[in-house]
Amino acid sequence: MSTKYNEIIDEIKDQLAKGLLIAGSKLPSVRQLSEKFSCSKNTVIKAYDELEKEHLIFSVPKSGYYVVNEFQNPDNKNNIIDFLSAGPDKDIMPYIDFQHCINQAIDTYKEELFTYTDQQGLYSLRLQLVKYLQSLQVFTEPERLFIVSGSQQALNLLVSMPFPNGKNNILIEQPTYFGFIESANLQQATTFGIDLSMEGIDFDRLEYMFRNNDIKFFYIVPRFQNPLGHSYTNKEKKRIVELAEKYDVYIVEDDFLGDLDPNTKSDPLFAYNPSGRVIYIKSFSKVFLPGLRVATIVLPRLMINNFSRYKFTSDFNSSVLSQGALEIYLKNGMFSSHVKKIKELYSRKMKHLQEACELLLPNNTLYTKPSSGFYLTIFLPEKVTAKQTVNLLKEQNILVDDAARMFLPEYKKDNLIRLSISQVKENQIHTGVEKLAQCITFIDSKKNDIYRNSFQLL
Repeated sequence: MSTKYNEIIDEIKDQLAKGLLIAGSKLPSVRQLSEKFSCSKNTVIKAYDELEKEHLIFSVPKSGYYVVNEFQNPDNKNNIIDFLSAGPDKDIMPYIDFQHCINQAIDTYKEELFTYTDQQGLYSLRLQLVKYLQSLQVFTEPERLFIVSGSQQALNLLVSMPFPNGKNNILIEQPTYFGFIESANLQQATTFGIDLSMEGIDFDRLEYMFRNNDIKFFYIVPRFQNPLGHSYTNKEKKRIVELAEKYDVYIVEDDFLGDLDPNTKSDPLFAYNPSGRVIYIKSFSKVFLPGLRVATIVLPRLMINNFSRYKFTSDFNSSVLSQGALEIYLKNGMFSSHVKKIKELYSRKMKHLQEACELLLPNNTLYTKPSSGFYLTIFLPEKVTAKQTVNLLKEQNILVDDAARMFLPEYKKDNLIRLSISQVKENQIHTGVEKLAQCITFIDSKKNDIYRNSFQLL
């Protein structure tokens, strides 16, 4: 039985590799393969189950088995160590589970797929999100939620629209998420910065900025910040909200990695003023499927009508199919199960990365130490620039990110690189950091640019 089982798997994989089967191709029926290989139907089903677990095929009830995507032979892939990509780990994504949710969503919302729906998003999804947000200590009601096409859309709309406080300027942590800086630049919004380190921010400086700079809102990533990985304490978060209340400043809280927090007592800023001072944004792109393009924003009631007008001019409403599939995924408990797995995975990867940094990086190289999340930032020695490091490592198939784009011009630093653990393989982390350390040591020992032609990484 085991020989026939392996023969079936090998034949399907061989046809995929040769391009004889492509995305969407229907596979032979269980009966056809059992006759071809002179084996039982159970053997064929077992082989198909194994291929389904490897995300190569998927089943459609009462229809058969189909190819998920074009097959890529692992032997043909470049041996890239990817500390750059920030999407979720592809090896743990619930493709098959979500396939079923999409199919069910098509059946459930077939009429809505061909009509315009509620601008705030499917009410049934907002009900599920209200329940889900409670696990993150965000207690609200569906009337205050909007479904948006990713958190980037929410941020872009907030930059452009007027706020009830009548103020005009924006305050951001430095460094911060590049996408927000880009939105502010394109819309020519006056943006101020405040220095952030793993020790936090200067609260005297924050109060000065709130009091004197006509701040519309403070954009903040309270947990596992991009790019530092910094997280605020509850005491600090409460203080920030109190200052915002005192000086009539809104807070835009981007809690995109809140699901990964190992500290069960950690609260979002929203918890310290749920009535309307804090605008809470939760994306599903980093812990789930980026292509879903679904996030939610919790708005103060004062801003709902205005936000609705601005969103209408952007896209009217977000994808109904994505919304329906997410609703089903949340409702049946699959999302909670998935989050538990990724929480353990990213915590373990981050621990491996920090152990490698501690063991291998040169003494004059500093790095941040987040408890989980995606990101860790390395502060290079004085003579080593991020640009040099990124380019040299790229030649060795190691990808890291230059953090220069995450600063406003007056704060810009050229010696920070960001590592993301989300898509790097666990067994590549040590090797990647070892080569990074060699690169830093080499550049630091040189005083000119001739190094490129002579350096060979071990």
